[in-house]
Amino acid sequence: MTPPTPDLIPAPRSVGTPSPDGPLLDAGTVLWAGPGTGTTERALRATLGAAFGLALPPGPADTPGAVRLLVDDTLPPEGYRLTTRAADGVEIRGGDPAGVFWGAQTLRQLLGPHAFRRAPVAPGGPPRLPELTVEDAPRFRWRGVMLDVARHFMPKDGVLRHLDLMAAHKLNVFHFHLTDDQGWRVEIERWPKLTATGSWRARTKFGHRASPLWEEKPHGGFYTQDDIREIVAYAAERHITVVPEIDVPGHSQAAISAYPELGNTDVIDTASLSVWDSWGVSPNVLAPTDNTLRFYEGVFEELLGLFPSEFVHIGGDECPKDQWRRSPAAQARITELGLGDEDGLQSWFVRHFDTWLADRGRRLIGWDEILEGGLAPGATVSSWRGYAGGIAAARSGHDVVMCPEQHVYLDHRQDGGADEPVPIGYVRTLEDVYRFEPVPPQLTPEEARHVLGTQANLWTEVMENPARVDYQAFPRLVALAEVAWSALPAPAERDFDGFERRMTAHYRRLDALGVGYRPPTGPAPWQRRPGVLGRPIEGAPPNR
Repeated sequence: MTPPTPDLIPAPRSVGTPSPDGPLLDAGTVLWAGPGTGTTERALRATLGAAFGLALPPGPADTPGAVRLLVDDTLPPEGYRLTTRAADGVEIRGGDPAGVFWGAQTLRQLLGPHAFRRAPVAPGGPPRLPELTVEDAPRFRWRGVMLDVARHFMPKDGVLRHLDLMAAHKLNVFHFHLTDDQGWRVEIERWPKLTATGSWRARTKFGHRASPLWEEKPHGGFYTQDDIREIVAYAAERHITVVPEIDVPGHSQAAISAYPELGNTDVIDTASLSVWDSWGVSPNVLAPTDNTLRFYEGVFEELLGLFPSEFVHIGGDECPKDQWRRSPAAQARITELGLGDEDGLQSWFVRHFDTWLADRGRRLIGWDEILEGGLAPGATVSSWRGYAGGIAAARSGHDVVMCPEQHVYLDHRQDGGADEPVPIGYVRTLEDVYRFEPVPPQLTPEEARHVLGTQANLWTEVMENPARVDYQAFPRLVALAEVAWSALPAPAERDFDGFERRMTAHYRRLDALGVGYRPPTGPAPWQRRPGVLGRPIEGAPPNR
């Protein structure tokens, strides 16, 4: 009897017809790891060793039943070919070290949900693998998740767990939103008050900003530079790039509360500001002074020593300009530089850091407001206010990461029901996310090449702990992972019923991983938040 095709997620490009009686991993199975495959070698020993008690000692490649790992540059970047044969064992070839690693994630899925546990529970060890060949490669190079740790701090162990969950779904960019009005989360040694003062707030709004409820206790936390080094190294072992975000010139009240001279001191009493305890967009923005530029150059200089990523995110979004309009110093700066207006002043600010980062071999990325007043020449755009910003950027020759809030903001509610906890924004169901298309049809093939990929965004105003992050992220992040990886047809033609069938198996993997996802039948009683005011928006927009 032919076994069913495995329920793999993300869907691979090609799965051969499986046959029964493939290889069996047991105490005698050896692991041969070719050059460049060390991360996968360590991952297999760690995960399968924990789940099944397999030692996987090193051994010759021609050992019967061995697991073999090798880089094969005839395969595409991040692509892999996984072959399981009863006589030959398991072979994973990757177009590069990352491809070998992603192939190992597929092998883990083939071994069943117990492969995702941290101690052996399967009687008799791992199941016999089917005999088959999987050939696969990603659609996009940028397959990401943005996690906001400024609104609600996530301790380091939670971040490491989040990286494990990303790796299990072949996601490879962790956009780390480290600063905002409500908190500064990264240690900067030359500016110690950023964390001494800026990393905590006296209380926190519970629910949407219109909610009357408050959590009347301090909230805070930050990552030391050694914490950051650990997070970056942990991610690199999983072939995940960490892209830091330091938000400028808006969303900066936490920084101004620590160093009042950063604010517009000629129009407000910045010394009276504290870290913001509510949600929304603070009117308190950075002053466009040379002192501010030097200060943030110092911040970014330390960041570049911590984060080796090609991209550095500078935010650039939601910068209210009322203080600049009222500030004689800001208006004098506009006149001095011939900028025309406040949009030009923001563009000048962004261009400064675009040049500064480029001089150091890095690339600036920012939210699509950086288009206002003229885009810096080398900048990349995170298109969040729909598709328009991404389309404009791509047509101008700029790279784009598509993450429109109407489709992949996972803080938005998953259902319109009354039990949905703290309902925010549009209803974005699992199917809605699965039918999201990152490349707008208005782009020509040449313009479409500027779409680096896509990411889901997790803004944490109403996610006060990792359990709430789990609930908002999963299972929708699984759908986004397939959209980012797999060569799917047009949205209307996608087989959502087939995806749901595969999700039946995948929920068991998430259970094994301890993920507190939203059940398909609706929130469990302990996942609800009765009486906590949200901000539902009626009328979900079309997918394109």
